[in-house]
Amino acid sequence: MHLHLIDYAIMLIYVGFVVGIGFALSRYMRTGADFFLSGRSIPSWVCGLAFLSANLGALELVGMAASGAKYGIATCHFYWLGAIPAMIFLAVFMMPFYYGSKARSVPEYLKMRFDERTRAFNSCTFAVMTVFASGISLNLLAQLLESLLGWNYLASLLVCSAVVLVYVLKGGLTSAMYTEVLQFFMIVLGFAPVVWLGLKDIGGWSAMKDALRGVALDPQKVGVNTHAFAPDAWTSAWKPVIAGPAANPMGVDVFAMVFGLGFVLSFGYWCTNFLVVQRAMAAKDMASARRTPIIAALPKMLFPALVILPGMIAVGLAFTGKGGYELPKVQIADGDFPAAVQAVKNVSTPYASFGHTEVLSGQAAELAAKSPSVIQLPQKLDPDKIEALLKDESASPLPDDQIKARLQDAVTDVDYNGIILSLLKKYCPPGLMGLALTALLASFMSGMAGNVTAFNTVWTYDLYQAYIAPNKSDAHYVFMGKMVTVVGIVLSIGCAYVAREFPNAMDIVQLVFGFVNAPLFATFLLGMFWARATSHGAFFGLVGGTLTSALFHLFTMATGNTPGWIKGAALGTMWTFPSDMARNFWLASFAFTTCFLLTAFISLATRRTKSDEELKGLVYSLTDKVDDPHQTWYSSPPLLGAVLLVFCLLLNLYFW
Repeated sequence: MHLHLIDYAIMLIYVGFVVGIGFALSRYMRTGADFFLSGRSIPSWVCGLAFLSANLGALELVGMAASGAKYGIATCHFYWLGAIPAMIFLAVFMMPFYYGSKARSVPEYLKMRFDERTRAFNSCTFAVMTVFASGISLNLLAQLLESLLGWNYLASLLVCSAVVLVYVLKGGLTSAMYTEVLQFFMIVLGFAPVVWLGLKDIGGWSAMKDALRGVALDPQKVGVNTHAFAPDAWTSAWKPVIAGPAANPMGVDVFAMVFGLGFVLSFGYWCTNFLVVQRAMAAKDMASARRTPIIAALPKMLFPALVILPGMIAVGLAFTGKGGYELPKVQIADGDFPAAVQAVKNVSTPYASFGHTEVLSGQAAELAAKSPSVIQLPQKLDPDKIEALLKDESASPLPDDQIKARLQDAVTDVDYNGIILSLLKKYCPPGLMGLALTALLASFMSGMAGNVTAFNTVWTYDLYQAYIAPNKSDAHYVFMGKMVTVVGIVLSIGCAYVAREFPNAMDIVQLVFGFVNAPLFATFLLGMFWARATSHGAFFGLVGGTLTSALFHLFTMATGNTPGWIKGAALGTMWTFPSDMARNFWLASFAFTTCFLLTAFISLATRRTKSDEELKGLVYSLTDKVDDPHQTWYSSPPLLGAVLLVFCLLLNLYFW
């Protein structure tokens, strides 16, 4: 793909601008509170858009488009079921505890409610989660630059990391938040034209739905599934889910969707993830902090049109073949080609005489029954195209480059993460391409910067200051925060290589959330609403829930995956799920339930460690209700939240 001068200019201006924001704000970073929490002085509208944009990273733009193609409109459940109710719950019930307790982080709240053990364990698991989430964003950005500019993957990782590192080091959380607001508008401006052009190209909403009905009846045609579904599987949000796991491409039932996603993962993420809570805690007062999730919820509700619809358009276009569009395929790594090419060359008898032999993912499948030649590739290959390649090689030796090209052409695995880029290539002229690519850059840097700032805060306050170097000067902790930012960036680069194993970013990020946020939400739920919950129950429940996630991962897998430490079933396969996402929902459900039950039973069996007086401001029933005399009735979070819930319900009914 060839970029024009105007495209490079737009991207360079943007990068220079965000770095400039970091330098401009650096003079205001005088204390630890300034660097880590923005001095709690940010207006609610900035906090609200930053709250939204911290989640609007690579996962949202690339992962949701990928899931829109893979699962259809059911992906909207990540918004209308898996985000809006939890954001409103955070605003109405949980922000008064976070902001009112003056905790500097979520783990610090756990220390105040329970004890140091619970805080330390959560700090460690959260730190791991943030570097993985940052690595996912970094991996997607590096793949983008590798595809567009031909950069080496590692070089792309290093350049992207350096840009994020500079503006976070200079401006701290304030820099990250104001940059996130800018990125929000860049993303909208960059992607809205692409969605409009794609919808116009396919013939409008009705034509897209007709194409998706064809996809549901024959998903193998475009490689998005292996068996047929009812015609509305890609266009109905609830009916295929209600019909059962076999009736929808996500492979989930109502319980997994409502409990696993709608309750455990969504509330676990939005209510306990310090990455997003940190943005609300930076607000200038309690009222602003409570309004932050409400402000973010309205645009969040409408974002499926911007991030999920492109994936649905792409799979519809690929099915109809309009304009020659095809879904992008997973690329064979350069290091895998030599052995595969040599295997093809070793074939000496026409493949047609052996019959069809499928080349399966992760296996060394024989290309011919009488030949020792073997191809070892992690991708699934089209047996008909492999047969044709072997016939041609047997008839007349082919050049290596031609063999490589035909092997790549035989790959059937869809590169879901590459769908959004393929649409940009198809629809964007010079100038608009630069704007759209800048929007992608913005989303990647937003996701990475948000996770890095959360990581440096939790490490500095909840691990370093608490256990390694207490009672040091404020300047010392700011210095440590900056140093650990560099460490977080380096760890993110390592995690990017792990994320590279997943063709859909949403699959790995929900797996990570299942390990950390699912059991943590059970701890918070009991801690905030049950004064009887004890520190022993919280700690051992949280550990037990996390271990349950690990055991579930080690003994289960999704259909089509190769057993291993990354994709699951490393110790054996006790349960196979129709998709990675279905597995993630069940993993989260088991982790939450284990933590909840362990915490409850152990709390009942052990003595309370804190009195009612000590728990004031930390437990709902023991805390004075928030009463702001300056707040008008129509701006109260409960009322605004109720209005948003009604609107969300209407969207669910319309796309039922």
